[in-house]
Formats: sequence, structure tokens, C-alpha cells
Amino acid sequence: MSYLLRRTTTSFSPISHLRLLYTSPAAAADSVNQTGLYGFHHLKSAKGFQRFVDDAIERAGELVNYVGTMPSGDEIIRTMDEISDTVCSVVDSAELCRNTHPDREFIDEANKAAVRMSEYLHFLNTNQNLYKAVIKAEQEGDKLSAEAKRAASYLRLDFEKGGIHLSDEKSNRVNKLNVDIAYLCQAYNENIVIDPGYVDVYPASSIPSHLHHLGEPVYRSAPGIGTREGNRQKGYRISTNPDSLSSIMQSIPDAEVRKLTYIKGNSVPRANLDVLDKLIASRHELAQLIGFRSYAEFAILPNMAAGAEVVESFLLEMSEVVRPNADEEFEKIRNFKRKHTGQGLVDLEPWDVTYFTRIMKSSTYNFQSSVVASYFPLMQCIEGLKILIESLFRITFHRIPCAPGESWHPDVMKLMLHHSEEGDLGFLYLDLYSRKGKYPGCAHFAIKGGRRISEAEYQLPIVALVCNFSKTHGLSTARLNHWEVETLFHEFGHALHSLLSRTDYQHFSGTRVALDLAETPSNLFEYFAWDYRVLKTFAKHYSSGEIIPQKLVESMQGAKKMFAATELQHQVFYAIMDQRLFGELYSQPRDTISMVSDLRRQFTSGKHMEGLPWHIRFPHLLNYGGGYYSYLYAKCFSATIWKKLLQEDPLSPDAGTALRTKFLQHGGAQDPVDILHDLVGDGIVKRRNGGVVPDVTALCEELELRPVKL
Repeated sequence: MSYLLRRTTTSFSPISHLRLLYTSPAAAADSVNQTGLYGFHHLKSAKGFQRFVDDAIERAGELVNYVGTMPSGDEIIRTMDEISDTVCSVVDSAELCRNTHPDREFIDEANKAAVRMSEYLHFLNTNQNLYKAVIKAEQEGDKLSAEAKRAASYLRLDFEKGGIHLSDEKSNRVNKLNVDIAYLCQAYNENIVIDPGYVDVYPASSIPSHLHHLGEPVYRSAPGIGTREGNRQKGYRISTNPDSLSSIMQSIPDAEVRKLTYIKGNSVPRANLDVLDKLIASRHELAQLIGFRSYAEFAILPNMAAGAEVVESFLLEMSEVVRPNADEEFEKIRNFKRKHTGQGLVDLEPWDVTYFTRIMKSSTYNFQSSVVASYFPLMQCIEGLKILIESLFRITFHRIPCAPGESWHPDVMKLMLHHSEEGDLGFLYLDLYSRKGKYPGCAHFAIKGGRRISEAEYQLPIVALVCNFSKTHGLSTARLNHWEVETLFHEFGHALHSLLSRTDYQHFSGTRVALDLAETPSNLFEYFAWDYRVLKTFAKHYSSGEIIPQKLVESMQGAKKMFAATELQHQVFYAIMDQRLFGELYSQPRDTISMVSDLRRQFTSGKHMEGLPWHIRFPHLLNYGGGYYSYLYAKCFSATIWKKLLQEDPLSPDAGTALRTKFLQHGGAQDPVDILHDLVGDGIVKRRNGGVVPDVTALCEELELRPVKL
């Protein structure tokens, strides 16, 4: 993706007819006339993507010409931001469309639009006039606002990360690599959707009735029985997509079925082995052309960590902190299996862990997931989010109708964020139910970033929250397992970051922050999903209306902590794997299956099955390549923020005001370390070797781990 695309966000309009491209969701809702997808007039049909691209390129061209006249530094930055906003409107819309739209024609046209915009971005990223103008603006820093000065610096760095300062030959190669990387990332994701894998399980009785919805009946000739219709054995063909795989691992008593499913689910899509090898090689070449030792170094430099050595030291520290508790938890699970099966010498296999930890949690704390889910109908959870933000921020969500043509599926809901004094703050689309061909996970998609258009006008942010909750047959709404509630709150944290930021420039809007800060609001919002004082405001039994019992929530909290070290150790391992895949040490061609297996043996306590390429279905290697450590940074930051700001009263308006005004509203417009310090004071970050690492104290206290003295 383009560096200019990812890093531009404000608005100055010397030739302002951009609004011809767009109708705000509020205006669309009030209009009886048909609008287009997401409120864009061009997208009334799939073919509208072609004109959408044409007009965006025309508008951006006018703005590029204006920048070439070398206006004042402030106007340069504002115009650069409008270029980005114009381009992002198309690229972000196409990204959401191709991941969620049920109409193949829309998906195909969105893909074509993305390709055309990638080609146009090559022109922008290699435009010397734009680069020179940004340098001019940066040199006029004393005349710029603090945010504009920061934007100028980031824009220059982003141009240079795109290779504009290199020779023509190298610059062209950098841009070719960026295009290749974008295609490889797209192929990796598409392969996951196209080839989720499947297993045929016989007999049908091996699959509990409550999991029959995961598969389709299949038949085979039973051993020793003829092939007549009435003598065939029934089974189930189960997809090994991540959600189905998780359900099988938790719920199937038959170890052979779990093993079969585990192996298949962690062996697809095989095509991604080649895709990942090419991605690693392309990213490494890109980084070295620009002057970095590795892609990990390239990805980390602009963030708080600032260097791969800082990240490595932090990850090794975390590994050492968590190892004793993780080893102890592994022994407990293995001993429980031996007692449960009556086999004193049996080992704990990888496909056993999820199954037996579920049993241990349920038996120790005397609850079942189905009982918990009865208190979390999806619409009640949405209501809980509304209650939470009204209490914290004095902000309300109102459901408003989509105009004809605005939505992409009947399940989609649209919400408007509103403050009684400030007015409308932004718009949120919710696409929460699973369906065939849809993006398989949960994610937050930007559609338009917030930016200041004039002293009197602000472009409101628009985002979509996409999940894949399953509708139970015969029910009008899904009932969520608690981990799904946690996921919903996590993604909502991202959405609020986008909706509540009030930056001058789209470049810094919402989640467009340092990578190792970006996951902090989402991780923080997970805490609300575990706190009884929050849950009792909305978690009610679907039939009786009974508020979730406090003892049940305490049991859930206890179960969560039972194997917290093991879960944290997995996150540390993922982050180390990411660093090594994209790091200097492993920059030469190698067998990633063996390398990942070696790391798993070194950094996890459990048994590992050799030869499984499970990392070919780990999409975080795409958007978070070289930066997965950010999740661990976020866990540490959010633990500290919760302890210092929200633990005493998670519904406190004072705490909410601090969270909004000192953190969320700034987006990426301020230094992330300053944001964290301003929010909670000392004790949240530490300086190390020229970079910043989190203070792990609060997280260690929460998980009852012993910090390591470095």
C-alpha cells in the first residue's frame, strides 16, 4: 500500500468540489432518493467504481497541480491531506466492499478499483514536486501548528520510506515491490477464504447435535455392508475454518476426531507457503533498498519501540516472565488429562489443550458456555455498548435507517454517534453476522477519516465494524459466547478511537497512530466486558430477563485466569515468530515450517506437532508484519490504564472524560508517549536503548506473574 495513502489526513480545498463524490450518512438517511454504497453517489451500481476512480484521480490531479505552485507550508499540508482523503475514499471503500459485499460483480469492480488506485499511488509516491513541497513545508515549521509540523515530518519520512530519495532505478524497484507486496497480501487472505479445509467425520454420532450446524451430512459405504442406499453410514463434512476448528477443539470428546481436525485445520491453505516465502523476500528486498537491515527494522522505526533490538529485548523479557507459570499450567493440564482418561503415562497433545482446559474451567467454576451465552443476546450486547459510552462520555448512539442503495446486506445496521452539546460525531455500520464469502474474522474498517475542513466544518468519521457471529437456527438473534462478547468490545474500542478523534488532518485520524499504540483502546475495552459493574447493565437472560448473576461472572473471571500465562506465552511466541520471519537473522531463503517449529519448541511450554504449517493462516503477518509485538505493548498499556484510571469505577464520567480528551481525541496527532503520560502519569513506559517499552508491572500483578529485573 502507498505510504502517502496511509499517511495523510486533513483538508484544504482550493478547488472544492469534493462533495460531489459523497453524501453524508445523515443526509442519505433523510433523503428518499437512492444514494450509493456507504453514501457515495457513484456506487449506486458496481460499475460505479470505475467513475469513482476516474473522479478521484481527476480531483487528486488538480490538488497535485496546486501543490506544485508551492503555496505556504500550511496550505501544502492541508492540500496533501485532501489528496490522501480523496484517494482513501476509494481505496477504503473498495477494501470494505471486497471483504463483505455478497454481490460478485461489486467485489470484482472493487478489486479493479483497488488495482487502478495502486497504479495511481505509484505516481503520487514518485512525484518529486510533492516531495519537494513537503520539504518546503517542513522547513517552515515555525509557521505551522504543532499538528501540521508533525504531519510534514511524517509525510517526508513516508515519501522516503517509499524510496523517492533514491535513484530512479531503485525508486522504481521499490514501487514495484510495494505493488507485489499488496498483491501477495491479497492472495494470502483470499487463499484463506477459498481453502478453509474440511474433514469428513464418521460416524455422525461423533459430532454433538449442537455442532451439527457446522457441517453438512455426507455418506459412505459402511465397512462390511453393501452399497445400497439404506446401508450407507452417515457422517458430517466439517469446514476447518478458524471458528469451526475452535468449536471442534473445545467440544469433541473423541481425540481422533480432534486430531484429524487439528491437523487439517493447521495445514491449509498450502498455497500460502509459497505466498509467504515471496512476501518475506519482497519485504526484505524493499527494506534493504531503502537502507534498513531488515523489514522488521523498517516496520518498527517510526513507532515507540524505534528498533528491532528494543523489541527483541522486550519479548525475551516477557518470555522469561511468563515461562514458570506457563510450565506449571501445562503440567496441571497434562495431569488432569491423565486422571480424566485413566492413563497415567499419556502425554498432552496439541489437540488436547483446548478441550481439557474447557473442562477444567467448567468443572472448577461450575458453569457451561451455553449458560453464559444465554445472558448475551447480540442486541443486548449492542445495548450494553450504548450504555457504556453514554455513562463514560455522555454520548449516545442512535440507530438510523440506511438510504436505498447505502447498505450492502439486509443484516447491516447503521448507528449515529451524538453528543447533546457537540452534535453528531460520526457514523458506524455494523455487519455482525457470518455469511458465505464474507471476511472470516472480526475487524474495524475505515470508510472516511475525520478532518477539519474549515473553522466551522468538520468531516465526520465513518467506520464499519465487521464480525462473524452465527445465528442459531430458529432464533432471531445470535447468543454470544463470552469470548465473542470480548471480541465485540475489542473491535468497538477501535471504532471509538476512529469516531472520537478530532484531528485537523485525516493523516492522524483515529487508529492512524504509531503501530505499537494502535491496539491499546481495543485491549482496554476488553476489560469492560469482564467487569460485573458493566455487565449487569445489559447482560440479561434471553427469556426470563434475569440479570447475569454476580457469582457466574466471578466464575468466568476465575476461569479466565486459570491459564492466563499459557495464553500470554502464545502471544509472546507469535510476536517472536513475526520478528524472526521478517528480521535480519532469517533474511535468507529457508524452510519456514522448520523455523517456526524450532521457535515453538523454544518459546512455548506445550508439545508441538512437527511439520504443520499453521502460520500460513495467520493474517496478522500481513498488516502487522514486523509489528505483532504491538499487541503485547497494548496489553501492558491497557492493564496500567485500567488500574490507574478505570478499575475503581469503570462507568465514571470523569474517567471517560480523561480517556476521551487525553487519549482518543488526539488520534496520531501527538507523540504517543506524551499521550500515555498525560493520561496516567508515570509508570506506564520505560526508556530502553533509544526506544520505549511498556512498564509490565500492572500486567504482571493482574496475572500474578513475577517481573524480571533488567
